[in-house]
Amino acid sequence: MRQALQSVNNLNSINLKKYILLVAVVFAFGKVKAQSGYNYNSFGIGAGASLVQPLADLKKSFTTQAYHADLTYYYNPYIPIVLEFQWGNLKGGGNTVAEDKDTRRFENKYKALMVHLNYQLGDGIDYYRSDFLNLLKNFYAGVGIGAIFNNVDRNQYSLLDPAYLFPGSNKSVNVILPLRFGYEFKIYDYYGVPKFGIDIGYQHNITFGEGLDGYADPVSQFKNNASDQYRQITIGIKYNFGHEASYDKSIGGN
Repeated sequence: MRQALQSVNNLNSINLKKYILLVAVVFAFGKVKAQSGYNYNSFGIGAGASLVQPLADLKKSFTTQAYHADLTYYYNPYIPIVLEFQWGNLKGGGNTVAEDKDTRRFENKYKALMVHLNYQLGDGIDYYRSDFLNLLKNFYAGVGIGAIFNNVDRNQYSLLDPAYLFPGSNKSVNVILPLRFGYEFKIYDYYGVPKFGIDIGYQHNITFGEGLDGYADPVSQFKNNASDQYRQITIGIKYNFGHEASYDKSIGGN
C-alpha cells in the first residue's frame, strides 16, 4: 500500500511539474505575441537612384541621373539617422550662344558624402487603429550636413573671346546642406517588424561655394545671386537588420 501511495505521489509530482512547465510556456508565448508589432531592427542598408538637376550660375540646366548607397541607424523606427554616399552627373550650359549667352558649359561627375536625420510623423502622432493616420505616419522631413567632391569638365576659355579665361576650378570640395521630405512604404515580416522600406522623396541640396559648375566669375560681369544648388527626386529601397529593439506602440498601427 505504501509503495502504491508513493507511486501516486510521484505521478502527481510529475504531472504538476508538467502543468507548471505548460503554464510557463503559454505565458512566455503570450508575452511574445503581445509584443508582436512593437519591435524594429536597429540598422538598415539601402541603395537607390535619382533624377538630378543643377541650379547653378548657368541659365540652362539638364536633368541627369545620380545614385546612392546608405547605412541607417534607427534611434527609433520613425527617426532614422542615415549615412549616405552619393555619386552622379550634373550638367548645364552649352557651346553656343543659343544654349548659353557666354558659351559656358560644364559637366560635373561628382561624389558626395552626407549624414541626415529624418523625422517621420509616426513618432509624434497616435495612429492606433486609424487608417488615415496610419497613412500619414510615414511622411517625413529631414536635414543634414556633408561634403560634395566636384570633378568638373568645362569650357575654361570663352568661345566668344578666346583670350578670356573663365575664373574657377575644375576640382573642389564644398560643404553641402541637404533638405529632404518624402514618404516611406514599410514592408513588415510575419511578426510585424518592418524589414524593408521603399522610399520616394525630394531632396534639395545647398552647397556653400561655387564648385558645382566650376565657374567663379565676378558678379560685376555675370549674374550670380546665390550659392550653387541642385535638386533631386529619389527612389530607394532598404533592408533592415541587426539587434531588435522595442518601441512603445505598435509600429504597424493595429
